[in-house]
Amino acid sequence: MAARWRRATEEPLWVRWTLIGIALTFLALFLVLPLAVALYGAFEQGLQVWWAAINEPDALAAIRLSLLVVLIVVPINMVFGVAAAWAIAKFEFRGKPILISLIDMPFAISPVVVGLIFVILFGSQGWLGPWLAAHDLRIIFAVPGIIIVIAFGTLPFIARELIPLMQQQGKEEEEASLTLGASGWKTFWYVTLPNIKWGLIYGVILCNARALGEFGAVAVVSGRIRGETNTMPLHIEVLYNEYMFTAAFAVSSLLTGLALVTIAIKSFVEWLDERHAQA
Repeated sequence: MAARWRRATEEPLWVRWTLIGIALTFLALFLVLPLAVALYGAFEQGLQVWWAAINEPDALAAIRLSLLVVLIVVPINMVFGVAAAWAIAKFEFRGKPILISLIDMPFAISPVVVGLIFVILFGSQGWLGPWLAAHDLRIIFAVPGIIIVIAFGTLPFIARELIPLMQQQGKEEEEASLTLGASGWKTFWYVTLPNIKWGLIYGVILCNARALGEFGAVAVVSGRIRGETNTMPLHIEVLYNEYMFTAAFAVSSLLTGLALVTIAIKSFVEWLDERHAQA
């Protein structure tokens, strides 16, 4: 009976192998092959040439700026994500669907449009441009503008990981903790945070990956000033447009390496989460 039930519910062998073959073919064509080409181009002329391209002043400035932006944007989105998820999952209030839609908005808007919106807002001819100029403040074509557009683009990643997780867990444990006399902070630190830590770490990893690779909005607001406002993706584009292919592939390989490290950490976190769920 069990064997008959299994045969009735399982797909034929040829269907499984066909689907697996299609998936592997797409991965090979659109993921593995481009990565292999980028790594070959980066190391084609040897390790010394690769290192010289990475150690060049403009490349170092782009790497420093990318890491600085990540160090600022990820904590901001972590605080926002936890607060937004807490409010949506634990409280009932009017406009909750609107808040959820607003959190999802960066997924739907083109990054180039996001950049233009902030240029209209903070540019020299924008709504707040004259006021910023009068106070000697500069956002567009400067680091603050880059931080703002990347923070906007990465805004949903942590919140979207935490909202379903906190909704599934409910609020009984927090209510029990508060009933027993614990303060709000102790309840968050000892009850809520342990329950959401894997989702929070996963969201931080995704946010970090997106922040490192953001291109469209940054290209609009940065002004592409070498050594000042070029992030790693912008620096790669500049090198490529100037036919410095080896240097472009060298910086690309570094960015790819950071992405692979992020994926490895993500897989490790998922493995730990599965072990934690089975324990």
